[in-house]
Order: sequence, then structure tokens, then C-alpha cells
Amino acid sequence: MATTEKPARKPNAAFMKPLTPSATLAAIIGPEAVPRTEVTKKIWDYIKKHDLQDPKNRRNINADDKLRPLFGKEQVSMFELTKLVSGHLK
Repeated sequence: MATTEKPARKPNAAFMKPLTPSATLAAIIGPEAVPRTEVTKKIWDYIKKHDLQDPKNRRNINADDKLRPLFGKEQVSMFELTKLVSGHLK
């Protein structure tokens, strides 16, 4: 019985298109245009570097002075993060 190999998945072009961050988002990830996937990675790097995950509930992210204008509140869940960030990309 022969096994059939699946072709490697191609990344979705929409995710790979470089997007320009707003000034608010650029304060966190830098001003250069990057793909959406890279934006998420850089934000998580920032959150981990500054220890901003809520210690009681790791799914929540506490805002610091740079994240507060991006979030619009003191704390967001990781599930809200993508929606909030997408408004800051062009």
C-alpha cells in the first residue's frame, strides 16, 4: 500500500503581506512594515520581556505605559490581542 505525501502548505499571501504599524504600535514593535505573523510575534516578545502576563491567569495581559494606548484598558485577554492590534495596521 503506497503512502501519498501531501504537498507542503503555502502560507496565505494575506498573512505574509508587510503592513505598516500605527505610531502607537510602532512604539512597541518598531516602525518598519512587517507581516501580521511577525507583528504578533514581536508583541509577545515584548509582553514576555516585560513580564506582563497576569500571574494568576496567564491568558490575561496587563498593560504597561506603552501597551495601554494600544489596548485602551488596563488588561486584555490574549484572545482580544489580535483584534486590537489589527486596527493599528495599514
